[in-house]
This record gives sequence, C-alpha cells and structure tokens, in this order.
Amino acid sequence: MIEIDALLAPMDDGEIHLEQLAEQHREGLRAACAADHEIWQIYPANMSGAGFDPAFDAIRANADRRPFALNVDGVIIGMSGYLNFALDRQAVEIGGTYIAPATRGTGINGRIKRLLLDRAFECGIRRVEFRVDERNARSQAAVLKLGAVKEGVLRAERITWTGHVRDTAVFSILAEEWASRA
Repeated sequence: MIEIDALLAPMDDGEIHLEQLAEQHREGLRAACAADHEIWQIYPANMSGAGFDPAFDAIRANADRRPFALNVDGVIIGMSGYLNFALDRQAVEIGGTYIAPATRGTGINGRIKRLLLDRAFECGIRRVEFRVDERNARSQAAVLKLGAVKEGVLRAERITWTGHVRDTAVFSILAEEWASRA
C-alpha cells in the first residue's frame, strides 16, 4: 500500500527544499516563470504573463497533479512533481517541471529528480514515467541522463495552449533499474 502522505512530504538536499506547491508560493513561482517567456511555447499551459494565475490555479485544483515548489537557498526557482497517479499499478509520472534559466545547467534539476525518484521508489512505486514534448530536446536529454528508457512516442497526443498538436515522448524508470544505479 502506497502512503500518499509519505510520497508528498517535504524533501531536502542541502540547499534544495521541495514542498507541496501552495498559495504562499504564487509570487515566487510567478517571478521564476517570468524569467523565460519563450519556453512556454513548448509547455501544455502558459505560465507567463496573464496566463500565470489561471494556470497556477488549475494546477493546484487538479487532484491528480501534486507539484512541489522548488526552493533553492530561500528562492523559488520553479516546480516539479508527481502526476497521473496510478497507485493500483504502483506507477506515477514525474513532470510539470519548470526551472528558471539561471539554474539550468547547474545540476540542480538532476538533484531534484533524484529526490523525487528516491522518494517514489521508497514509497513503493515500481514504475516512474516521464512524458516530454518531442520538441523539448533539453528535457529529453535530462531524463535519459537519469537512466530512463525511451519507450516510444504518442503521436498527436495533446493540444497545447498555443494550438500546437503535440507528439509526446514517453520514458520510464523501473524500481529495480533505479536501485541498480546506487
């Protein structure tokens, strides 16, 4: 039995602190999201400018999406978390990740993903999925670097806020694969 409260409890890795996204994170996340207006073109929703508040509210209202605010040295730098829970199959997706440009390429994303993966597998998840826009080469490379396996592409899988019909690459890491990396 997977304990959802344990899965969603705060996590720390030195200067990185993850806690469930809440109203008190709104302005910090708004500032982080405003640092890169162009990236939202390849996201399912727009979290820039006037799109921020409706997207933030929709994320928080979605019971099947449980993002963490990413706090580094007291500053909100983005969000990432669990979504598409299939606890009957012991599976979950990690996604909805956005990290401010100033922290990209610093290794922080990998550290955040390792916290999320460690926690998921410790709580009894046996399969973690990542779903990435085919246009997002940076995110695909980051997921592969974690040891994920690309399983395929879901063609024309969703329509983004821009009207783009998105092809979605599906990756996964199994519990035994993650354990063998330790």
